Amino acid sequence: MVASPVTLVLGASTNPERYAYKAIVALRQKGHAVVAVGAKEGQVMDVAIQIQLPKPYSVDTVSVYLGPNRQKEYIDALIALEPQRVIFNPGTENPLFSQQLIKAGIRCENACTLVLLATNQYQSQES
Repeated sequence: MVASPVTLVLGASTNPERYAYKAIVALRQKGHAVVAVGAKEGQVMDVAIQIQLPKPYSVDTVSVYLGPNRQKEYIDALIALEPQRVIFNPGTENPLFSQQLIKAGIRCENACTLVLLATNQYQSQES
């Protein structure tokens, strides 16, 4: 049995009204492994929210729920994780960060994780 690729949700929240919270729930309901990083520790379903990025860690997808100004402190660490792709959810798009990711060989998508999951388009595709 092959383990599910890991999705890192950056900007995780315990607030059920937040899209990051909804994404964690939807990812888990679809059977995806999730690591969550947010400003405060907490729990969403069976996923513990950490306040620091895990290192080193095998991450397939990073789903971003932080605005561009709050992404700055994570850029180098996210590139070092070498995910297959980074999804910039609506409102988090960051052309400068995207350029750095592409230069590092990491695919970027300006998309909505929730929509990708709902339409069965979430699976990471090989470049």
